[in-house]
Amino acid sequence: MVQYSTSRLSDSFSALSDATRRGVLEQLGQSDASITELADRFHMTLTGMKKHVGVLEQAGLVETEKVGRVRTCRLGLRRLEEEAAWIETYRQLWAARFDALDGVIEDLKRKETRDA
Repeated sequence: MVQYSTSRLSDSFSALSDATRRGVLEQLGQSDASITELADRFHMTLTGMKKHVGVLEQAGLVETEKVGRVRTCRLGLRRLEEEAAWIETYRQLWAARFDALDGVIEDLKRKETRDA
């Protein structure tokens, strides 16, 4: 079985659990932006946006660079392969369970048809 970093998964899923943070990632996927620009786009205070960016930065999903008084954000180098693999294991588990359930339903239908 594949071993996953519990801390890394927790940080990632915590960061991705918020709609604003997902929106920030989407925005940064299009172009880099300052915290001020992101705060304006999401109708937030600078303090609120700094907190969101901090969570994304802790998860490695965003990098920031301060030049003068402007802190610019960009997508981080970390990709979500480990998270995707973790999700895939559960997708496969549920797919197998649903396939088994389909088999049970088909057996019941055949039995019902035969008994009718």
